[in-house]
Amino acid sequence: MPFDPKFVPTHHLLKVIEEAAELKSKIQSASIGVSWMPDMQREALARQTHGSTAIEGNPLTLPEIKTLAAGGTLPGAKPRAVQEILNYFEVLRYIGKHSDIKTIKVPQVLKLHAMMGKKNALDRGPVGAFRNYQVFVGGHTPPAPASVPYLVEELCGWLNGPGRQWPALVSSAILHYQFEHIHPFGDGNGRVGRALATWELYRKQFDTSHIFAVDEVFLEDRQAYYRALDRVPKQGGDVSGWVEYSSEAVLEALGRTWKRIDSIRAISGGKQIALTKNQERLLALLKEAPRGIQEIMSALKVTKPGAHFVLKPLLDAGLVKRTGGHKTGKYSI
Repeated sequence: MPFDPKFVPTHHLLKVIEEAAELKSKIQSASIGVSWMPDMQREALARQTHGSTAIEGNPLTLPEIKTLAAGGTLPGAKPRAVQEILNYFEVLRYIGKHSDIKTIKVPQVLKLHAMMGKKNALDRGPVGAFRNYQVFVGGHTPPAPASVPYLVEELCGWLNGPGRQWPALVSSAILHYQFEHIHPFGDGNGRVGRALATWELYRKQFDTSHIFAVDEVFLEDRQAYYRALDRVPKQGGDVSGWVEYSSEAVLEALGRTWKRIDSIRAISGGKQIALTKNQERLLALLKEAPRGIQEIMSALKVTKPGAHFVLKPLLDAGLVKRTGGHKTGKYSI
């Protein structure tokens, strides 16, 4: 029997989807230049990785994961913990590179698990293959191992068929829940399931730049995340409440991304200007109070010529003005 989720969209869910679509459009059409986009993508990579792996107990902090995302090392960290993070980076980069994939099928699901489990980063195998033994998850008894292959096949069939008709927030949430319900692997189900849900958002062009982190929101109230998953079987398999919860998390992640972009737009007056990270920092400083050249040099940790190099495009664009003498002048918005 084909997978057919029990789901009834509520007025609240439709409102959340509408608000999320509006935010997504604002983010994608933001008129300010995005020379800082690689930094935002690296930040989202770290936050998404921290969220998903910390849910499963990885001890590394967000600053430590940012260090790894920037290519640094953590000599004092446990190798297993570091490997889990590096593997998750690989998974997120893979789904980002293949965000235009037309269908997600069983081989892709197994590939994500194989990447997640590289270098002994999972507690139980087989890695890159479905479990061949029964597992138990709290009060939930997942399907018998013999049923797993065709259940995942049916889920992929729904995703690539009827699921195409649903908004990204709905199909992503249903994919996420049903995957965790099947629990097709001995270990790594949570991480693979959240990665698949993110991939579905990418495939449906909901995060074209890959700059927001839904899993960070899940982590902030991990118990609420588990409760939302656990409520589905108690409600006779109806995923409506779970879809609402998941969609609200996406909306929150979008809101955080937009807040940063909108703050830059407000500072720039909406003008078409590509800001470097130092220019972004400088505008934020000048929004607080006028600054002299020495203060700017100190805050940005640059030389005097370096400070003038940062200032010149902002002065030319009329975003910053100077008042006072050559040596005692102050720069302001």
